[in-house]
Amino acid sequence: MTIAKYISDLLYRYECVIVPNFGGFVSNEISAKVNHFTHTFYAPSKQLTFNSHLKNNDGLLANYIASAENISYLKALEIINKEVESWKSSLKNEEIEVENIGSFTLNKGGNYIFEPTSSTNYLTSSFGLSSYVSPAIKRITYKEKVAQLETIAPILPSEEKKRKTPAFIKYAAAAAIIFALGTLGFKEYQKIEYNNLIVEANQQQQKVEKSIQEATFVISNPLPTITLNLTKETFNYHIIAGAFREPENAEKKLQQLVDKGFDAKILGLNKWNLTQVSYESFNSKNDAINRLNVIKKTESKDAWLLVKEY
Repeated sequence: MTIAKYISDLLYRYECVIVPNFGGFVSNEISAKVNHFTHTFYAPSKQLTFNSHLKNNDGLLANYIASAENISYLKALEIINKEVESWKSSLKNEEIEVENIGSFTLNKGGNYIFEPTSSTNYLTSSFGLSSYVSPAIKRITYKEKVAQLETIAPILPSEEKKRKTPAFIKYAAAAAIIFALGTLGFKEYQKIEYNNLIVEANQQQQKVEKSIQEATFVISNPLPTITLNLTKETFNYHIIAGAFREPENAEKKLQQLVDKGFDAKILGLNKWNLTQVSYESFNSKNDAINRLNVIKKTESKDAWLLVKEY
């Protein structure tokens, strides 16, 4: 199993995805841009960067893999650690490619050099949009062609031709003026006819609306009313078993609770950078309080209720 697919999935929804013991992929939204040299237009996108200092496990990737593969959280961590070890081993000798994300190399100082892929746009609002090239308008080239044509066959008449205007040109000019006047008169006539049609259409529309308002519709066998009750479950109430500075201690606590039969979870980091572990989570405040009282009596008096608004 490769974890690149799961990292890619999460990058569409989150701005930061951390791979434990390796680093974090951070995305920043950038607006549309144009390359004036290649005349290429690019849609808005997310620009990927890599931060090797973001190594602490926040539970996001492991929880997603566990849910997608229907395996335990600890098994998901084992898969991530195995993949990371494989990456680190390969980087000692060669460049590695993380599918749809980018490539890594190791410099002389032992630091990771990340080159993001340009084929994937993680900005969902730009889904389906691709770059395109619009050729530049070559005004100077066209001017040069016109100048060449004028040299071969001059467009401007000579001085002698300016003094004598042929009779057929005069007649043609007069005919053009008469035709223009006739065209203007016909356009005015069309405008009047169009306005008359609009007025008539509005009158007919008003009659139809009046008839609809006065009509009474009776359905002998009406269809029964269908009521759909859709409820979205959101687990906002969490009974906290503890918060740990070291992620390894949080994972040990999680396994202890799972072995006891609790539907325990790692909730990620709080604002003090402590990893929180819950006994159970509820979408009902009353159920959460009742369960908390039981846990306080049977498991730990230090258990408390965390309320998260999503």
